[in-house]
Amino acid sequence: MGAIKLEKIEKWFGDVQVIKGIDLEINDGEMVVFVGPSGCGKSTLLRMIAGLEETSYGEIYLDGEKVTDKVPSERALSMVFQSYALYPHMNVEENVGFGLKTAGMPRDEIAQKVRQASAVLELDAYLKRRPKELSGGQRQRVAIGRAIVREPKGFLFDEPLSNLDAALRVQMRFEIAKLHEKLKATMIYVTHDQVEAMSLADRISVMNRGEIVQAATPMEVYRNPAAEFVAGFIGNPPMNFVVADRSENNQWRVAGEYYPGPKSDADQIHFAIRPEDVVIADAGLDARVRLVEPLGAHLHVTCDVGGRMFRAVLDSGLEVKAGDHLKLQPQLDRIRWFDKNTTKALEV
Repeated sequence: MGAIKLEKIEKWFGDVQVIKGIDLEINDGEMVVFVGPSGCGKSTLLRMIAGLEETSYGEIYLDGEKVTDKVPSERALSMVFQSYALYPHMNVEENVGFGLKTAGMPRDEIAQKVRQASAVLELDAYLKRRPKELSGGQRQRVAIGRAIVREPKGFLFDEPLSNLDAALRVQMRFEIAKLHEKLKATMIYVTHDQVEAMSLADRISVMNRGEIVQAATPMEVYRNPAAEFVAGFIGNPPMNFVVADRSENNQWRVAGEYYPGPKSDADQIHFAIRPEDVVIADAGLDARVRLVEPLGAHLHVTCDVGGRMFRAVLDSGLEVKAGDHLKLQPQLDRIRWFDKNTTKALEV
């Protein structure tokens, strides 16, 4: 079992509050990814769960037991860091089993656990090699193996792939996903990379300025962002925003077109649409093309719509060039609306 519960968690460094009253429940066996920009508090929150940072206020529970004041070794959690932190003079087998050796575990039991972990991570052929003889991806697997042999209730990953090149990151995402499927263990994964978050998570917790802005499945976060920050952070290119002016009967005027929207007392709100959810048509948003980027199967087209930058992902077979005037028709069921002042999503 590895259910984790955070209850009104706060972290203060002197007079500066970096974690602002977070409540979150992580189910046994769930993969939850903390994602957000640098400085949002995601790594600090992970370190608090691990016990590497003190909790200023609030409580942390592991399987219903309060662990807020327990040291890391008493929390039955294993952490995998951005840095592999392998001992260069030890081979893979010794690195993976080192923590068990220092804990006084019998040698034959250590050997058995190391064999089991190396089989899961496909490290059998490398057990006698030293870290300098391994690739970056292999070193990261050794670091994960060191965590597995402890048989923890949960795994905590702190940006483990950020030191790898693009190709290795893709491979290691696959490896971590396979590992989660095999172990069926609770995992919390910290990253600033939205691709990692979308591809690995059962649930994503999008963080900003020490708060969780939205916690939901990857597609719920992508399709129904709870706030403009989420809509602008998740997605590449991010969601487009255009000012919408009030009209009659809950109609809103957006860049020359009228669309049915939410009930609101405001004179203006924000219309939002994903770049891939528009097509060129005879009617739609007035757009002037500023830049065309051919990217194989698609064109990334940057336009001016309503005085704002607007991106569209279009079929690469279209003839579009800078200076063109287009009508971009959004898919009506994909339009989202946000309050201009609070930036929170509005219901239609």
